[in-house]
Amino acid sequence: MDINELQQQYRTGERTPAETVTEVFDHIETDETNAWISVRPESAVRSDAKNLASPAEQPLYGVPFAVKDNIDCAGMDTTAGCPAYAYEAEADATVVSKLVDAGALLIGKTNLDQFASGLVGTRTPYGVCRNVHNTEYISGGSSSGSAVAVGQGHVAFALGTDTAGSGRIPAAFNGLVGLKPTRGMVSTTGVVPACESLDCVAIFAHSCRDALRVEEVAAGFDPADPYSRRELSLTTTEGERTGSELSKLTVGVPDPTALEFFGDDEAEALYRDTVETVRRAVGDVVTVDFEVFTKTAELLYGGPWVAERLSAVETFVSEQPETIHPVVREILTGGREYSATQTFDSLHTLKRLKRRREKLFATHDLDLLATPTAGTIYTIEEVLEKPIKRNSTLGYYTDYVNLLDLAAVAIPTGEFDAGPGFGLTLLGEAGRDRFLATVGDKLTSATANTGKPAAHQ
Repeated sequence: MDINELQQQYRTGERTPAETVTEVFDHIETDETNAWISVRPESAVRSDAKNLASPAEQPLYGVPFAVKDNIDCAGMDTTAGCPAYAYEAEADATVVSKLVDAGALLIGKTNLDQFASGLVGTRTPYGVCRNVHNTEYISGGSSSGSAVAVGQGHVAFALGTDTAGSGRIPAAFNGLVGLKPTRGMVSTTGVVPACESLDCVAIFAHSCRDALRVEEVAAGFDPADPYSRRELSLTTTEGERTGSELSKLTVGVPDPTALEFFGDDEAEALYRDTVETVRRAVGDVVTVDFEVFTKTAELLYGGPWVAERLSAVETFVSEQPETIHPVVREILTGGREYSATQTFDSLHTLKRLKRRREKLFATHDLDLLATPTAGTIYTIEEVLEKPIKRNSTLGYYTDYVNLLDLAAVAIPTGEFDAGPGFGLTLLGEAGRDRFLATVGDKLTSATANTGKPAAHQ
């Protein structure tokens, strides 16, 4: 399910979109991963395939994709992982409309941690999502079903959302690329808010090249989205379009004293092996003070952004609390604790942290920062035993990214002995999505000898 390969097969006549549709529904029919919440009728998808224009006119001609079920698709229920909350969408989300217009074939809606609150894939009434490489392990979340659908080869790419790591974490655990665009680069009109000022639509694919191709279609200013940004585009300098030469890049990595693997020696070894490979590939690797990032991360769930999460669904939480997953309910209702004074204090604190982050990048002349995507991996049983504490550890390297207005791409660089994937996240200035994806593509190739997982078919 490589986009370029599909397009080549369509151009040569080796394959037709109708044959792809058959393959997709054959896979879904036998799926036991709980990836899907709802699937469109096969006849409807076949009709879409029949009415496509041509590969020359549509950059995603005949490419099957999935959508996280907090993103609207016309005529389908949007559940946000909560059946009592469900409503039938009257129109496609802006991002879905753009992809369909580009020839992509919408297959259905995928499972998620309820209201996109979680990094584990277990907080759902639609069945726990399981890792594609070892079903005893978590898939990661909250975009769990989207990652599993791509990892299982059901679709070529999928949309998720990423507010605190919900795109990057499941990408890493399932051996995928997870592209988190700059905030405001891709419209969130038609997306159920998790934390509206921070939300991003994320892209899961098997390669950075495929993920970037999807973002090229999806990106663009949307006047209907109050957080869409006119000043951002994927048009960049020639140097960024080619990704620059790796040998000229300066890459920052966290100071060793700040690295956290939560007692997981295997994850620590995988990270160190990956960094050594990166060190051989790029111009310079420099150690940076990581405190600004950890201090920022503390604000996300220890500050008023929890209240912003509550504000998105406050009426529903007040009227039907018993229908909400207990862990999600505990998180959301915690938002009631924050005052207006605390909110402004936190906003001022964040501004100061942003300045410190800008200075850090400038002082070291960094092109990008590279961190583990996650410091460890858990079994489903381990997460159910300590659902909040273990979920929290997974956000150590992800929670600060949108608060600091950074772009990010998670790339697969290895695998645990038990099977789940391990990955590196590349972080850069807002607007450098293309640059990060291009560098990510090259670093994925450079680190391939660490054992990139292959998805089960």
